[in-house]
Amino acid sequence: MKKRDFSKKIIKILSEKPAISAGELEKKIVLDKDSQYALNRSIKGLKDAGLIESIYSGQNQYTKLTKEGKKRANSLKLECENALISNTWDGFWRIILLDMPEDRKSEREALRYLLKKAGFACLKNSVWISMYPFEHLFTNIKKDLNLSTELIIIVTDKIDEETEKEFISCIQK
Repeated sequence: MKKRDFSKKIIKILSEKPAISAGELEKKIVLDKDSQYALNRSIKGLKDAGLIESIYSGQNQYTKLTKEGKKRANSLKLECENALISNTWDGFWRIILLDMPEDRKSEREALRYLLKKAGFACLKNSVWISMYPFEHLFTNIKKDLNLSTELIIIVTDKIDEETEKEFISCIQK
């Protein structure tokens, strides 16, 4: 297994729990003796990149995702085709209003990237719309990044005909 594959697997495992012990992490990644070195290098690389951190409780060491690591985990979920929720329309529109100040530009760009990957169409710079049920993903992102007023999620069964036409034209681009 390549180092990058280990890194993705580690992030995926850590995204499932608040923190995990080193022993439990090794058990979840089935290893032969040659792979142990690659696993340790991947963990070091993720720590150096600021995606994971170690915390200590008594004599035990645990590993957890940082804020940046949580962003990366969400982006990995979007890269995996079978990880996305149903892509059949349930009759509800998801509208996301994104109002991030200029000093948080990198977060704003990351969120726009995630919205595009999730199939949202940009109606205006700060208004995104989709017919697919991804609002739970963005609700989690909203909590993780503490975006209580900057990110508003609306789920509705009705939009006006002009907006619907605009959405369809955005998808066809």
